[in-house]
Amino acid sequence: MTLSRYRNVATLAALASLASLPLAGQAVANDDTSCAQAEYAMGLRFQQQSAEAIALQRQGFELATYRLEEQIEAHGGDADLAIITDLDETVLDNSALLVRDMQACHDFTTWDTWKHWEREGDPRLIPGAKDFLEFADEHDVAIYYVSDRYQENKADTLATLEAMELPQVSEDSVKLLGPPKSERRAEVEDGHTLVMQLGDSLHDFAGEFAEANLEEQRTLVDENADRFGKDWIVFPNATYGDWSDAELNAWDAPHEVE
Repeated sequence: MTLSRYRNVATLAALASLASLPLAGQAVANDDTSCAQAEYAMGLRFQQQSAEAIALQRQGFELATYRLEEQIEAHGGDADLAIITDLDETVLDNSALLVRDMQACHDFTTWDTWKHWEREGDPRLIPGAKDFLEFADEHDVAIYYVSDRYQENKADTLATLEAMELPQVSEDSVKLLGPPKSERRAEVEDGHTLVMQLGDSLHDFAGEFAEANLEEQRTLVDENADRFGKDWIVFPNATYGDWSDAELNAWDAPHEVE
């Protein structure tokens, strides 16, 4: 057999062996370590591990402290001021649950593992949260924790917040899932002058966001531009939100590598 013919036969044999293997995409799809939820990994890395997320969180609470100080001075000592803060991904970091679920190829946005986490999980405090809340407490500003955590686990959520030694944690100040957040906010406004809201999702601030699609939400953000950074303080959450299933826009130029 000549060398050239040997090469041809070897090539044909190699191609035949490759033909018997699954396609690369099928191999990945059948790999036990691969699943659709793996696409959450980049957002989770940013949220849990990046120094930039910590910087943004601290920046948000520094800004909130500055703005709250302005409100206290503007209203005077006799005003019955209040703030509302969300809990998850605003005061509490739940990323350990989200990573566990992703690694198990489970979609944490179905929310069916959160009850267990609320009862037995160990969330971390978002950097800067405690200092800001203590500042509000020291200046006699009422604090309300308005969250969509489950009402049936309220005792566990109260215990978690108390263990973190957060101020003004009580049965009345912690308002969990039941009525829409807009109704729970209205309850606070009935007895106080609401001067600030903090959250990671736009529906933490106004009911209009909860009913709006993504395009409408962007319009509402533009319409309320003067409130962000003043009495609405938004915190980064790259792990879940209404945007999770949005289509991406790509540059339509041919792909070139130089």
